[in-house]
Amino acid sequence: MRLHVDQRHERVLELVRERGSLRVSDLAAELGVSAVTLRRDVEALAAQGRVQRLHGAVVWPGDAAVDVRERSEGVEGAVVGMIVPTTNYIFANIVQGAREAVAAQGGRLVLGVSGYVDTEDPLQAEHLLSGGAEGLLVAPSWFGGVPEDGQEKWLLDHDVPAVLVERSAPPGNPAAVLDRVRTDRAHGAAVAVGHFAGLGHRKITALLQEGPHAAQITAGYETAVRALGLAVDQGAPTVREHGDYEAGVDYLVEAVKKRGVTAALVHSDEDAIVLVPRLQACGIRVPDDLALIAYEDEVAGLSDVPLTAVAPPTRSVGELAAKLLLQRIAERRGGKKPGPRQHLDLLPELRVRSSCGGETIAE
Repeated sequence: MRLHVDQRHERVLELVRERGSLRVSDLAAELGVSAVTLRRDVEALAAQGRVQRLHGAVVWPGDAAVDVRERSEGVEGAVVGMIVPTTNYIFANIVQGAREAVAAQGGRLVLGVSGYVDTEDPLQAEHLLSGGAEGLLVAPSWFGGVPEDGQEKWLLDHDVPAVLVERSAPPGNPAAVLDRVRTDRAHGAAVAVGHFAGLGHRKITALLQEGPHAAQITAGYETAVRALGLAVDQGAPTVREHGDYEAGVDYLVEAVKKRGVTAALVHSDEDAIVLVPRLQACGIRVPDDLALIAYEDEVAGLSDVPLTAVAPPTRSVGELAAKLLLQRIAERRGGKKPGPRQHLDLLPELRVRSSCGGETIAE
């Protein structure tokens, strides 16, 4: 039922008073009227001093209006470029989180994909910047997750704000001055080891996929094993090539049958799903003979034996990275001195399912 103009005005006032500020387009959609009609309503109410209109937004009059005006003027219409190696796996949610955060502040996200080819990163950046991007969210194709042999140089050559996403540069590297948002994967590995230890496992191994996250997961695994006084498995963690499932099965079978390993952390969850039936074919059942935790939680719950998994907060990584970049863009637009650079590490959570069992193992 269409509201009368007076009823519509009262509803506008109610919503703005309740929320403090709203974009005109969002308010029009919520009331089921055209943006043109809603702008007329806002202009009428603003003329009466009952609301204040600021660059596509409507706000409740008062001190808060200044902050909203500054925020709206700072990033309204901003074009944000984002470079990722793929739109699959964890990056699907990261991109979604970034896109929603940019759109919520009146901007537009434009995507570039490198395909894990490091020479493609600067080409994608040039394309995005020539198309009007005012800043870059970047997950570079750094094989080990950190730059080597000057791979960071192109990032620093562009005179626009940039935020690293799920990547980092070590102290002393020129790119270490860049803002970054990433998952604390070492913490996630330590949580997994602690969960195993809590179930009574004393000899734990790890089978990791080579790539940007292997070093962090390795560090967390090794630190937790030492801190908890667990037995150190020979050759653990082992890092193998992506897709080399035969080597992974061989390693785990030997670890269980010859070295007394009873639990394993496997990166990634897709790999873990592939390995479970292959282990069963070799006489090793999950979780009866080998408790298993997957690192990543994209598909872990869909396994025949639902997998306990370390779940990075991927959507939040994208969201917070985008908000940080928009802050930098607003500072530049306003001619303000940039605030301190930020290195944000978000903690993953452990999602417990069936693959670890529940009974404490006898010493």
